[in-house]
Amino acid sequence: MTISGHAKLAGVVGWPVAHSRSPLLHNHWISTLGLEAVYVPLAVKSEDLEAALRALPKLGFEGVNVTVPHKEAALKICDTLDSAAKRIGAVNTIVCREDGTLEGRNTDAIGFYESFKDVTNGDDLEGATAVVLGAGGAARAIVAALIDLGCDCIRIANRTDERAETLAAFFKDEKVRIEAVPWDSRDDALDGATIVVNTTSLGMEGDADPQVAIDLAPLAQGSIVADIVYTPLVTPLLAAAKELGHTTINGLRMLIEQARPGFEAWFGQKPPVTKELVEMLMTDLAPEKD
Repeated sequence: MTISGHAKLAGVVGWPVAHSRSPLLHNHWISTLGLEAVYVPLAVKSEDLEAALRALPKLGFEGVNVTVPHKEAALKICDTLDSAAKRIGAVNTIVCREDGTLEGRNTDAIGFYESFKDVTNGDDLEGATAVVLGAGGAARAIVAALIDLGCDCIRIANRTDERAETLAAFFKDEKVRIEAVPWDSRDDALDGATIVVNTTSLGMEGDADPQVAIDLAPLAQGSIVADIVYTPLVTPLLAAAKELGHTTINGLRMLIEQARPGFEAWFGQKPPVTKELVEMLMTDLAPEKD
């Protein structure tokens, strides 16, 4: 890879950001397509977010991805928003315009939508009840995707009950039943549900909390349990779901699919999803063996 003063720049902004595999993913695409570009991790604290994002055009960046905990805050900083970001209320992709302005986009919903369609073989979820754990920027995108997939009822549980209530109220105009349930009642919320999605960092490598403490026993047999965490690929939640015979979805496909629109916007080429790419990521995410 050749890097000169003409190289295009992009990256991922988060705090922390060391866990992100976005640099590995995007730089693989850059190398495969023979582009003069580089994608870098940018660790930015919440109090520095606006200054950092405003500096991106001046530093020559084409744009960035935005990860936890900045997705909702980034929405308020961007100068313009695409329809998905407006609907979801969060931004995970920023495009730097030639005039120095920032356009906020959301590709998380389509990323999750595509990963779910893979597992359901294209079938919709008409009439289904889903439980979403978490109420941050990613949860907003997941709720939108579940609506588009056909869910009739979505229950939201978050460690801070008020945030769950805020998220439920945000989607009040959608033609589905969206309910906030207390975190202490999350097990009961699984009654009658056939889909569970963890959008929190619980279960992520390095997180202070080792796992999502939830009893999957009330979940209907043959349900789908998804976790947007991809470090590790098999989280404690997914391991428990698999043991009970449920279908599981890890965060890898969502990571790939949400990344593609941003890459195309920054570098002008649609990146391919190849067997080599998936194997590379899975190898990197595989647990080390003694």
